Amino acid sequence: MRIDDIRQRLRAHGAKPCHEDKILRLWSQALPMDSGKRRPEDFLPLGVRNVLPALLADLNALAHVRSEHPGEDGSSRLLIGLNDGQTVESVLLPRDGLCVSSQVGCAVGCVFCMTGKDGLLRQVGSAEIVAQVALARARRRVTKVVFMGMGEPSHNLDNVLEAIELLGTCGGIGHKNLVFSTVGDPRAFERLPQGEVKPALALSLHSTKPELRAQLLPRAPRIDPADLVEMGEHYARSTGYPIQYQWTLIDGLNDSEEELDGIVRLLKGKYALMNMIPYNTVDELDFKRPSWERATEIARSLHRRGILTKLRQSAGQDVDAGCGQLRARDAAAVLNKPKPVRIVRP
Repeated sequence: MRIDDIRQRLRAHGAKPCHEDKILRLWSQALPMDSGKRRPEDFLPLGVRNVLPALLADLNALAHVRSEHPGEDGSSRLLIGLNDGQTVESVLLPRDGLCVSSQVGCAVGCVFCMTGKDGLLRQVGSAEIVAQVALARARRRVTKVVFMGMGEPSHNLDNVLEAIELLGTCGGIGHKNLVFSTVGDPRAFERLPQGEVKPALALSLHSTKPELRAQLLPRAPRIDPADLVEMGEHYARSTGYPIQYQWTLIDGLNDSEEELDGIVRLLKGKYALMNMIPYNTVDELDFKRPSWERATEIARSLHRRGILTKLRQSAGQDVDAGCGQLRARDAAAVLNKPKPVRIVRP
């Protein structure tokens, strides 16, 4: 379901834009429909009031929490069940943040990520994206939403941008607190500046070497890292938000002095922030997490050389819940669950 489907459904029963916005505001902020000074019967047309219970039931059925995995850092990973039985992951982050998924699976196939192992299964509708936010807000305050969960947002642009527009208006999220994460699809750079709500941008870099980056992100657009940084810089200057460069730090692979020199060469003087995220170890994958001491040394080295760098923990380290791990474990459990034996009596 898309946000536009909800609006059309309301419109068909006599809703005006102000009525649509009111209902979408209350839903996206996880507030009761009788919140505020005016009750529904005071401001909604009769036709809308008559269909509202059925609509709310359909919205509540879009997504539900199948399991919750709290971390010691204040984060909590949620396995979200969708209406068709598929699952995605959302992460409640410390300091009122939320990470949402935009696809079931992913077509980029980053070799260090569990999400892309099965490829892309389906798109997540804009209403399903907002439903993840509503579920999170029913648990705690959410003032920042990052599109860094399962999927590549630029491969689902219509739904993601529709969700961003709603969250940045009716949803009450500040535009710079909506973060669109991408491996660098040119379509994102074309579409993002055109929207009413212009989100902040996070670019997955992971290497300054074109050949290594192509190996790590095998189905990402073949854009030279230097060109990608220039595209990011243009967007940063036009919006006034620094670009967040994402770097999954993998032991012995992209943590060399040569890579650090490359980061300084590309980002020196740019309106940018480097997020260094030590790899979240996955038993099924043959990559290793560097020591925290080495990661700290790298971050300090970059900072001394003029690159604003933050060393971040991937939420869910202590519950083995890196991106895609919850879904993979859940799918394996379903697959291995003993089938009920049917006894045929003579």
